[in-house]
Amino acid sequence: MLLTWIAEVADEPLVLEPADRRTEWETNTWWLSAEAEDKRSLSVSAVVSAFERTASAIKVRVRESGFPGAATFYVWHDEQAGQLRCSTGTVPADALPFDGAYALSDDLRPIIEGFLVDNGPGVAAWPVLEDARNSSEQTVAKPEAVPLQVWASRVGASR
Repeated sequence: MLLTWIAEVADEPLVLEPADRRTEWETNTWWLSAEAEDKRSLSVSAVVSAFERTASAIKVRVRESGFPGAATFYVWHDEQAGQLRCSTGTVPADALPFDGAYALSDDLRPIIEGFLVDNGPGVAAWPVLEDARNSSEQTVAKPEAVPLQVWASRVGASR
C-alpha cells in the first residue's frame, strides 16, 4: 500500500506559489505510514525507487506548468510520528521550511531504512529520561540534537 501512496503523490494537486507558502505546504505535504507487517514486506530499494519516480513525475508537472522558479521535492522520516513525509515547495534545497537544523542527503536509503525499522510513534527508547527518573541528581544533560536527515530532488529551475 505504501508504494501506491507514494506513486499517488505525483498526481495530487500541486500548488506552486512562492507568495503563499502556507497554502503550498498544506497542499503539497504528505504523511505516509505503514503497519509493521507491511514494513516487513517492503524493501528499501523499492521505496527509494517509488520516491525517485514520484520526484521525476513532479519535475515533469512543474516543467509543463511553466513555473520558472526554484522548486524542490523532499522526503524525511518523522520519527516522533513514525511516518515518512514528503513535500514540494518553491524553494531551493538549502532553504527548506524546517524550524530546526536539517542535513541534506543525496542518498535516500538511510532515511527509508530508518522508517522501515521504526516501530511507530511513542515507541522510541529514551535512555536519558530513564536515567533522569532513576537519578537523585537534579540536572541531567540534554542529548545533543541530531539534524533531521532530508533527501531533496530539484524539480524546478534553480535560483
